[in-house]
Amino acid sequence: MTEPQEIEDEEHEQILERVCAIDVAKASGMVCTRVPHPSRPGKRRTRVWEVAATTNAVLDLGAHLAGEGIEKVTLESTSDYWRIWFYVLESCGLDVQLVNAGDIKNAPGRPKTDKLDSVWQAKLTERGMLRPSFVPPAEIRRLRDYARLRTDLTRERARHWQRLEKLLEDALIKVSGVASTMDTLSVRDMLEALIAGERDPEVLAGLARGTMKAKRAALIEALTGRFEDHHAELARMLLDQIDFTGTRITQLTTRIGELIAAIPAAQGVDADGTTGPGAGNGPDAARPDALTRLDEIPGISAHGAQIILAEIGLDMTRFPTAGHLVSWAKLCPRTIQSGAKNRSGKAGKGNPYLKGVLGEIAAAAAKTDTFLGERYRRIVKRRGKLKALVAVARSILVIIWHLLARPAARFHDLGAGYYDMRTDKNRKTRNHIRQLEALGYTVTLTSAA
Repeated sequence: MTEPQEIEDEEHEQILERVCAIDVAKASGMVCTRVPHPSRPGKRRTRVWEVAATTNAVLDLGAHLAGEGIEKVTLESTSDYWRIWFYVLESCGLDVQLVNAGDIKNAPGRPKTDKLDSVWQAKLTERGMLRPSFVPPAEIRRLRDYARLRTDLTRERARHWQRLEKLLEDALIKVSGVASTMDTLSVRDMLEALIAGERDPEVLAGLARGTMKAKRAALIEALTGRFEDHHAELARMLLDQIDFTGTRITQLTTRIGELIAAIPAAQGVDADGTTGPGAGNGPDAARPDALTRLDEIPGISAHGAQIILAEIGLDMTRFPTAGHLVSWAKLCPRTIQSGAKNRSGKAGKGNPYLKGVLGEIAAAAAKTDTFLGERYRRIVKRRGKLKALVAVARSILVIIWHLLARPAARFHDLGAGYYDMRTDKNRKTRNHIRQLEALGYTVTLTSAA
């Protein structure tokens, strides 16, 4: 018999006497409380009732639960309907946890009703069998709202450019095949001229700027089409919508920078110990601000660093180790063990905004002559591009955790030659000799001059 292994309980795995669970719906919630029975020792009293999902009703519920001495309240993450319950009950001083709907699925073979679901959630809560989800503090939630709207508007602006390109294809204008992107100044001038009524391809090609001037012949061919009045009207609408969306994105970027600068944990420290908004930006600063420290990682821009801070926050005590953060972000495969067989399962969806920006950062870092770039090139040869990008994204998230967990730490690149320096040359030589001998060759080694 093997030696038994002791596994310590997590913080949330504790037995509670007074709990509450709420099965959340759009217009109401089914509330269940389980507390010790007042007249029957050793027994539990379960009460279930429905509460409207309005601020005043939830406030009254919070006061009632506080009077009952409820130790923990569990909410199921149903769409965005959980927010009013979490925010209001949290403001009442209650310990509220949000859990994944898949973790509290009712036992099979039992009736599926809101009342029984809330009772089941309460029983799981009092036994410490639910893992709470990560809900950032109010200042990070506010920052997250701005950052996510900016991401959504950026995607919407890209869709408008795609609609405009499709419109030009209908007008037989192939300028997108010559220009690198549609949002260049040269293409914009040509589009404005087309909308104003200019149809001569040579005149339109003459509006090219910079390196586009060398493509004059190709532009004349691409701008020869059938751009009609209704195309001009639709193009004007799309360009106005693109400009309006771009203005809103700029406003959001400014506001995001202000919100991050106002968070004490994100601020830097000057050489004289001064902290606050704008501190830590000098060359002799004792500690740069959080955005500057993240920006030092290959592939991360100021825009990407803002999204990362909005999604994971600055308090890394929520994630005891870097592995916890990686697991929460779903950047590691799930381990599945059955008997003597071990295999890896799917990583899962995770946070789409965080995984999206980490994918972009990993793709940018893969092109650099750094440790992260070399890591990508080593993995892509045997595992493929997608898994290599996920591996690099995971490495980047581990670096981010260490930088945020230790504000005084700075990023230092290990270098593209890190793996080569750690390679055992003798073992590698023996492996190559063994492979050649297996093919029938006799190997003689001669040192290079």
